[in-house]
Amino acid sequence: MATILDVVEALPDGLAVDDLERTRTWSELLDRAQRVGGLLRSLGIGPGGHAAQLMGNRVELIELALGASLAGSWLTPINWHLVADEVAYILEDSGAGVLLTEPQHEVVAREAAARARGVRVLVAGPELDDALASVDPLPIDLDAPSGGSMFYTSGTTGRPKGVRRLINPTVGAWLAQNRSGGRALGLDGRGPHLVTGPLYHAAPLGYAVMDQHNGAPMVIMDRWDEARCLELLVERAVRNTHLVPTMFVRLLRLPDEVREAFDPSTLRTVLHGAAPISPAVKRRMIEWWGPKLVEYWGASEGGVVTLVGSEDWLAHPGTVGRALPTHEVFAGTDDGTPLPAGEQGLLWCRNHQTARVFEYHNAPEKTDAAHPVDHVYSLGDIGRVDDDGWVFLSDRVSHMIISGGVNIYPAEVEHVLVAHPAVADAGVFGIPDEEWGEQVKAAVELCDGHEPSDELAADILAHCHVHLARFKVPRSVDFHDELPRQPTGKLFKQQLRAPYWVEADRSI
Repeated sequence: MATILDVVEALPDGLAVDDLERTRTWSELLDRAQRVGGLLRSLGIGPGGHAAQLMGNRVELIELALGASLAGSWLTPINWHLVADEVAYILEDSGAGVLLTEPQHEVVAREAAARARGVRVLVAGPELDDALASVDPLPIDLDAPSGGSMFYTSGTTGRPKGVRRLINPTVGAWLAQNRSGGRALGLDGRGPHLVTGPLYHAAPLGYAVMDQHNGAPMVIMDRWDEARCLELLVERAVRNTHLVPTMFVRLLRLPDEVREAFDPSTLRTVLHGAAPISPAVKRRMIEWWGPKLVEYWGASEGGVVTLVGSEDWLAHPGTVGRALPTHEVFAGTDDGTPLPAGEQGLLWCRNHQTARVFEYHNAPEKTDAAHPVDHVYSLGDIGRVDDDGWVFLSDRVSHMIISGGVNIYPAEVEHVLVAHPAVADAGVFGIPDEEWGEQVKAAVELCDGHEPSDELAADILAHCHVHLARFKVPRSVDFHDELPRQPTGKLFKQQLRAPYWVEADRSI
């Protein structure tokens, strides 16, 4: 099967990546990726080693991802919204030996690296270019161990954990899987792929890379802008892209004349997932762009598990699809005992090919808990599977908040809230937001001597801004005389959450 190496050979001077400021041809992309591999080896980061990156959407990020995989190394893309303490934790936990960054995030990167100790920082631009020029390109060895990306996602304890998907045994197998995996999702490489979301997120990066491995030039937006998105889709004759529901909402809010002037004829596959979507929003998008929306359900841990095209979704509104041939999905009890079709329970995934699809870095007990038996794991969602295999989601076990396609974990926010001197207890949960899917709401119980006020609410939120990335900070604070807790201490979070969802047309 052909791979990206064949694309480079066939179109050495063709456009491979364009971030709207910098471009790379296919031959330039491969040369710089091989030099990334050589640089990592020179820094002592070989097969099984770790590197990290803290940068926005730019061509170097794609070079680093490709180069690390060719070198057999793990690469951790870090959310650039994080503060230095959060970045330092990820550097220490992953064991990263180098942090690649850019001028906009250099201050945070150097502060975090100093706290983590022993981490070298390289800044995109002249510094990184000189470093790459000083090393020999790493020869491509198809039989060498492959590397991969390790993304960090929080657990119910609020502490981030690294998720390592099972990687291919060799570089050759990795190249082939990217190509075949892309084709299975409609990412056939027959036209440009538009990146609309942050490349530190597994979905935008993973889907763009798979399409590119099939020959798609990658066009990268540095930030989301709905009007600019429409312009690029037409100007670049984009064939495939990935969006999240928040983006659909913003596109639909554009003036009628702008939407009516848009021609979606070049589009073939518009993947979407990562957050709940309003049925009304999805119907309007299908009416506007045609039956090109393909919804998926999955996670960083297990990848894509289900898919559904527009026609099937219209016939089964609300579904997130049927399981891919490699998987089976069933609703079951907490211990994995299957329930009858149509009955709601914890959704379990059975991978027919692999006993353990993923592991949590430095957390074998979490890895074991996620796999009660070989081949079976849960993503923590509640739902049902009908007689025909269509999967429907209804809630999340952990009440994880998904806002704009980004996972936000209440425990982490709650830990910050209770550190405020006026807060005795706190509960954090998601409430409906038409644009973002969900927004973060905080419910707090005050210490004796403090009274609810707008000024105190503002002070609590200001406290959160100091210790948390902006997207994790609650939008608002509700004051309660006493938060509802069980005798065991567990918070009845659903009692706090439920009133906000009464009028919504969904439960997540």
